Amino acid sequence: MITFTDYYNNQVQLSFENHPFSKEPKHVWVVCRWNDQWLLTKHKDRGIEFPGGKVEEGENPEEAAIREVNEETGGIIDNLIYIGQYYVEGKGGNIIKNIYYATIEKVIRKDTYYETEGPVFLEKLPINIKSNPDFSFMMKDEILPNSLGKIFELSQF
Repeated sequence: MITFTDYYNNQVQLSFENHPFSKEPKHVWVVCRWNDQWLLTKHKDRGIEFPGGKVEEGENPEEAAIREVNEETGGIIDNLIYIGQYYVEGKGGNIIKNIYYATIEKVIRKDTYYETEGPVFLEKLPINIKSNPDFSFMMKDEILPNSLGKIFELSQF
């Protein structure tokens, strides 16, 4: 278990165990790869981030991950792998979020990407992501580097 404070000084617990905080989390976050590139999205308010969001009524977290990637990027998931889960003790309430790694089969252009401006393709993630104003706060804490470490450890690409 890794414990740290996030961009807004909320306490975060991150684990790569099997659903340590909830079997039915209400949020998902998906680290995506397509054609040797990272597939992200540009949220209209927060900036560039990996896709994710809320689990809607009647769907499980895996279904939510597939839907969110498609809605926010046009990406069609080929393979979805559970990586871990994190728990945020936020000022506005607590959040439990599943982290997934997805390989993308194809990206389809869409008329709407909902609350995002659509797909963003990067060959490399910037080293200075924490100080880069183009990126969302969600990319600026310890979740991303630790999740990438776990993905590399699992040799998924």
